[in-house]
Amino acid sequence: MASTDTTPVQDAGSVEAGLDALDTQVTGRAPFRQTFREKIFPPLVATAVVLVIWQALISLDIVTDPTKLPSPGDVAAEFKDAWLKGKLLGYIWTSVERGLFGFLLALAIGTPLGLIVARVKFVRAAIGPVLSGLQSLPSVAWVPPAVLWLGLNNSMMYAVILLGAVPSIANGLVSGIDQVPPLFLRAGRTMGATGWKGAWHIVLPASLPGYLAGLKQGWAFSWRSLMAAEIIVSSPDLGIGLGALLENGRNASSMSMIFEAIFLILFVGIAVDLLIFSPLERRVLRSRGLLVKS
Repeated sequence: MASTDTTPVQDAGSVEAGLDALDTQVTGRAPFRQTFREKIFPPLVATAVVLVIWQALISLDIVTDPTKLPSPGDVAAEFKDAWLKGKLLGYIWTSVERGLFGFLLALAIGTPLGLIVARVKFVRAAIGPVLSGLQSLPSVAWVPPAVLWLGLNNSMMYAVILLGAVPSIANGLVSGIDQVPPLFLRAGRTMGATGWKGAWHIVLPASLPGYLAGLKQGWAFSWRSLMAAEIIVSSPDLGIGLGALLENGRNASSMSMIFEAIFLILFVGIAVDLLIFSPLERRVLRSRGLLVKS
């Protein structure tokens, strides 16, 4: 009888040990060879295929008008020219600086706004539909009123970014809070975590996956809003960002300059996602045991 009583304990210990081993496997960092094979190599192959098809369209005379589709060599020459003139990094930094600063402002405004909307029923009923409507409004629509309100300056750019990004960040946080299990909130109240203390220690950590999704969408809206503002508004005081470079290419009928601006815009968007949001998202999912592979 004594031996049969200890068997379930041993089984439970075995199960617990197996779960611990599984957790260790999930949280381990993948070797570089695996990371390269699964995450770096496929985009490189896709890029190479696009370049081959692009060059084939030119070499096989399928597209013969360079004003419609320049060759990869022409676009590379445009990049080289901008680099030798010392302008390439300036184009990128002008837009990246505005975009990141505007996004941080939107983060500082959208986060408390989302908390208030999610936790106060009257505010949610009053402002919730407005935030959803603003999120669906094209960001380019805010450029004309922002110019009339603030003039041709960086404040106008930041206003357009805020109007485009704040609703997405706030709605993302609201969605994340709505998915927090009620048991977490009751446990927090039992331990004295109420009000802003409960929001900081219970609600925000539990809603991180949805909040991060809202942040990614908020950055996308920030970047798109900024590009729309830079394309429409031009002034010597504003400098030349990537949107202005795109518009300059259109004015000069230079398709290679247009492609240069498009590739730079894509590069910045992808780089921010890979360097900031993707590692942050993996860290949050891994901490919750939701990430199967590193």
